[in-house]
Amino acid sequence: MELKKATRKKVKMRLNISAPSGAGKTYSALLLAKGLVGDWEKIAVIDTENQSASLYEHLGGFNTLDLQPPFSPERYIQAIQTCISAGMECIIIDSSSHEWSGVGGCIEINEHLAKAKYKGNTWSAWSETTPRHDKFVATVLQAPAHIITCTRSKTETVMGEDKKVKKVGMKDIQREGWEYELTVSFNLDRDTHTATASKDRTEMFDGIDPFVITEETGQLIADWCNKGVDEAKLLKQAVADAIEQVNGLQYKEEVLALREMLPAEVLNNAEFKAAANLKYKQLTTTNE
Repeated sequence: MELKKATRKKVKMRLNISAPSGAGKTYSALLLAKGLVGDWEKIAVIDTENQSASLYEHLGGFNTLDLQPPFSPERYIQAIQTCISAGMECIIIDSSSHEWSGVGGCIEINEHLAKAKYKGNTWSAWSETTPRHDKFVATVLQAPAHIITCTRSKTETVMGEDKKVKKVGMKDIQREGWEYELTVSFNLDRDTHTATASKDRTEMFDGIDPFVITEETGQLIADWCNKGVDEAKLLKQAVADAIEQVNGLQYKEEVLALREMLPAEVLNNAEFKAAANLKYKQLTTTNE
């Protein structure tokens, strides 16, 4: 265990856009993504909406991955990993709702498990379904790229003060608490296409008037993400310092003692391991 002073690090954004159908989730997500990374070719859309993302191909040369049923957590995970392997810097999941309630999604998986293994007891079946969903959530949270998820929301028809009937978004079609896993959650109004923040760890959008999502919104978020120290640079410097330190040692026992003091991320670094092992062998030969 090691106690450290809190340090603000550069982060990748985890953002959700929730709205009923027709509110502009995909379009808004694409503009956000462009603002976040500045390059259409580094953006990928995992499209479960019958290739609807391609309707916006005029915006720029972004990439799409057409995900067909079954919408199991494992297939979503595979799609995310495919995008990461291709070097994508921002991944839009449009929509994440299918992973929960779509064909072959968690609810359907749980019902099949209940019938096959738990005598119809859906509650008991969640002991198998929940870990699969949790692995999908972990993949989203740990991905080395910005992730924007679009979720459908259940709609309700209400009568406004102007006596006009309108559809409003209600609860997300995803597992309870989905939006709280992420950094920012926007709700889009179906009629005005304006956004409000239901959750905002950046403190940039909480409490402000409804606004239209643009590329500039993504740029603001990118600036927030890039504030703080770069962990990769910090690790590179820590490894360099450790290698310099180990090269200055005179006894093999000192190499062993140094290894006990260094953090795991330095000890597990291949460059440091090679330097430390070489020095240990040299000192073993010299001191014998």
